[in-house]
Amino acid sequence: SATPFFDIAEDEFDRIVRVNLKGVFFGCQVFGRHLIEAGHGGSIINMGSVAWMRGRPNLTAYATAKAAISGMTRVLARELGERNIRVNALVPSATATERQRGSWTTPADEQRYLDQQCLKFRLSVDDVARAALFLASDDARAITGQNLIVDGGLAQVSASA
Repeated sequence: SATPFFDIAEDEFDRIVRVNLKGVFFGCQVFGRHLIEAGHGGSIINMGSVAWMRGRPNLTAYATAKAAISGMTRVLARELGERNIRVNALVPSATATERQRGSWTTPADEQRYLDQQCLKFRLSVDDVARAALFLASDDARAITGQNLIVDGGLAQVSASA
């Protein structure tokens, strides 16, 4: 949620970190163990966000959790690489979903995103899914510890834009 830094209460911070980081961390443990036991390697894809890269105000707790995913991804790539397990982060910007459009995105928000992106279309779930399929495929066999940014060029623009 968009809350100014000095207004974030500890329980809200804990909730945001629990939802956006803790589940990813422990999910990596579960799936990492499973892939090791299976013995043939594999791919773990964590979900990040360009929010931390853009430095947008009022998203401090969320951006902190998402930035931590980037660091965790790089460390796990080293730890699990010897087992032929690749670990990457898929880092989308706001993606046009029913929930987003129905709960907080206004037509003015849609236009602002288009104005800020290099590519002038709203990202769809298919755009993000195609990137995930690539990272999971053998075509990405030499890619690990990376952030694959899927944002139409949004992170190229400063937070004040």
